[in-house]
Amino acid sequence: MSDRRFSPYPEAFSRRTFLGAALTGAALLGADHALAAGSGLVAQPPAGFVPLSIPGKVAKVAKSNVMQPNGLWPTEGAAKVMLERVMAELTGKSDLGEAFAKFVHKDDKVAIKPNGIAGQKGATMATNRELILEVVRGVMAAGVPASQIMIFEQYPKFLEGTRIWDRHKGPDPALPAGIATAVHENEDATMPERSVMGIPTKFVRPFTEATAVINLGLIKDHSICGFTGCLKNITHGATINPHAFHQHNASPQIAELYAQDVVRSRVRLHIIDGFKLIYDEGPLDKNKKRRVLHEAVYATTDPVAMDTLGWGILEQWRKESGLPTLKDAGREPTYIRIASELGLGVYDKNRISLREVTL
Repeated sequence: MSDRRFSPYPEAFSRRTFLGAALTGAALLGADHALAAGSGLVAQPPAGFVPLSIPGKVAKVAKSNVMQPNGLWPTEGAAKVMLERVMAELTGKSDLGEAFAKFVHKDDKVAIKPNGIAGQKGATMATNRELILEVVRGVMAAGVPASQIMIFEQYPKFLEGTRIWDRHKGPDPALPAGIATAVHENEDATMPERSVMGIPTKFVRPFTEATAVINLGLIKDHSICGFTGCLKNITHGATINPHAFHQHNASPQIAELYAQDVVRSRVRLHIIDGFKLIYDEGPLDKNKKRRVLHEAVYATTDPVAMDTLGWGILEQWRKESGLPTLKDAGREPTYIRIASELGLGVYDKNRISLREVTL
């Protein structure tokens, strides 16, 4: 159940104790911590199928002049060619269906999690429908039937922000028949309650009923945790009480949530919609001067590596705009480093392989 009255931390649980416990746990648990927990919530790939995992590798494809006349959304042609190329760079497969088949099997139940919170007013900054549609086509080309694919978000206005669904008209007509859309509103959960950092929570049904999850995040500043990209789009977009995990810049809570077996066994691929980014005053699109074109798409199996790179991109924009670093602003996203210590990916920039292509 969702317990909004629960105090996030025991009274004697100080910041020092909180962080110390997290780091000690990180050192002891190691890379196989979450999947070895044996909670019964581990998602198993179809028999004989081993999803591709490439820690530390990130592919990026950039292309200029790809936006529609409003400057907000990419053209359908740009989304198609950029996704095809970035998936080819990540997998070595030029055919989109073959590339996605490295991550999903025809017997998988696939959930796609976009990010629409900053698109709810004017559809200005959300995972774009043009990219979502191409991802859906890629998953189907890999052999997954439409009836086994769901696109889900937290609230109706978030899903509407992506323009893939409208509360009055339903799903976008361009979506193949049978694709499900859903919102969970922090309530739709059937799994047993579990404790994460002393906080009871559940992951939502659209997430837990999937065997494979594709994360479609953004590159954005965040007023609480500093940066939001891959990790937070899952941890705070697929639990029933995300606000209970916001204290201390949401660190190490984001890392600890993502380390749960229910997450690590499901999320197989991260695709970042980098057509635009927000480098300050996020996560909502409050100041259009802080929203800038980036015109890129990224793909990776490593959320830590991608978030490390995304954080660096924000810092560069902040520097060029005369803004303090996120650390100096009191919002350093330390959860990214802690996630690496929990075995969730590569944080050391010297060990991150970024494959960049400009079309």
